Amino acid sequence: MRFIIVDLEATCRESGMPREEMEIIEIGAVELLSPIAEPTREFSRFVRPTLNPELSAFCTQLTGISQRDVDRAEGFSTVFPAFLDWIGPEPYTLCSWGAYDLTQFLQDLARHGLTPPPAFNATRHLNLKKRFADKLGTRPLGMATALRHVGLPLLGRHHRGIDDAYNIAALARLIL
Repeated sequence: MRFIIVDLEATCRESGMPREEMEIIEIGAVELLSPIAEPTREFSRFVRPTLNPELSAFCTQLTGISQRDVDRAEGFSTVFPAFLDWIGPEPYTLCSWGAYDLTQFLQDLARHGLTPPPAFNATRHLNLKKRFADKLGTRPLGMATALRHVGLPLLGRHHRGIDDAYNIAALARLIL
């Protein structure tokens, strides 16, 4: 079974933003060919937001994603099919740290009139945050805290989709 470890970044503001207004601005993902394999491939693309095309200073500071990055990016309706092409055919398990990423995908798919693939549903999605807490007997932990808990370094920039996907994959290899 292939595991697709995904991490999304989305528009945000320091004062908060209604959930329904958040939009994906980065899809980062890596593929594991087995539960113990090193990542074999990666997908990293910025996405141009449409509801709130101007990133807040907070969002840019948090993610390191610039206004120029998203202005030059293609829209979700183009990037998401490219992501599916990268994933390839089933079977695979979509995995993320928590339920946020799946929920955000479903929201953006609905916003753009796209049909979710079969693997993009709550019964097939693997919530690695929950799996980690269950396996290690902890409360649910953020990804960076979980890495510290098991003595792994945080690689790259936290809150960059592709860097976080690699970090989540390191945790997945311990718990799958």
